[in-house]
Amino acid sequence: MTLFIDMDEVIADTYQAHIDLYNKKYNATLKKEDCLGSEVWQMVPEEHQAYIRNHANEPGFFKNLDVIKDSQEVLKALQGKYELYIASAAMQFKTSLEDKADWLDTHFPFIPWQNRILCGHKHILKGDILIDDRSYNLQAFEGRGIQFSSPHNAHTTGFDRADTWQDVAKLLL
Repeated sequence: MTLFIDMDEVIADTYQAHIDLYNKKYNATLKKEDCLGSEVWQMVPEEHQAYIRNHANEPGFFKNLDVIKDSQEVLKALQGKYELYIASAAMQFKTSLEDKADWLDTHFPFIPWQNRILCGHKHILKGDILIDDRSYNLQAFEGRGIQFSSPHNAHTTGFDRADTWQDVAKLLL
């Protein structure tokens, strides 16, 4: 079976990176818990929103993200059971392609470059399972969709859900 894994907010913690950069710049105390059901930029004063929305365009943003807890160990285990691919919309932000490739080399070196799909729209993916945080990617996927929990999708329904990588392991291993 073919398994696709998204990067941002699934194995790479972009959400927390946005919060950390915002808190540092504005000496704020925003937390993930404050953002349930929203994007980070929606939870700050209007005059600060452009700053957050521009993070993804900054060179190095995607290269310096934290790894989501347990994702490395569970992906290693899944790799033994599935044909595993990383699938990320890396073309959305022009500096992200190289940053994401470098990040994967650093944190997931066991996933070969041949199994990394850094693309535009994910509707082109044909396989059995997609783990993604974005419902629009899951809706367009013809196989089984598993929504990985992120603050922005806290109120989204209609898909199997995994809050942690241990949940993924229970669903798929």
